[in-house]
Amino acid sequence: MVTVSDTQVTWLTQEAYNRLKHELDELIENRPVIAQKINTSREEGDLKENGGYHAAREEQGQQEARIRHLQELLRGAKVGETPANDGIAEPGMVLTVRYDGDDDEEQFLLATREEGGEGELEVYSPESPLGRALLGAKEGETREYELPNGKTQKVTLRKAVPYSG
Repeated sequence: MVTVSDTQVTWLTQEAYNRLKHELDELIENRPVIAQKINTSREEGDLKENGGYHAAREEQGQQEARIRHLQELLRGAKVGETPANDGIAEPGMVLTVRYDGDDDEEQFLLATREEGGEGELEVYSPESPLGRALLGAKEGETREYELPNGKTQKVTLRKAVPYSG
């Protein structure tokens, strides 16, 4: 079972882990290229009016933030551990829900955006209001969560099955 506690656990398929690890490796390999851009731009003179220098510094900041994010994500990842097929909503499960007052059902993956980045299935984070409301719910159970406008929405978990990538 995957639990969400103070240390964030992220459920990832092996494929998603490999894709994110590859991106991280590429970003780390690219560090000298960005540093060289900064040095080349710095040599062009006045830093106050040097757009290339500021753009390179901005790019470096974004790249370093992404590197830190990926390192943290991969450090706490549970790889390839498919949750039990027990009908309980948890990260790594495809949930089928019905909203109160709506006849249509919606299906989505309860996981991080990183995990579901490639598929056509919508992804909701366990940290989202809907995700938090459904965590631990059993099939047939109705939960409530707050909408951005302050109103409350009821949602019923119809089905919860492990994601199979």
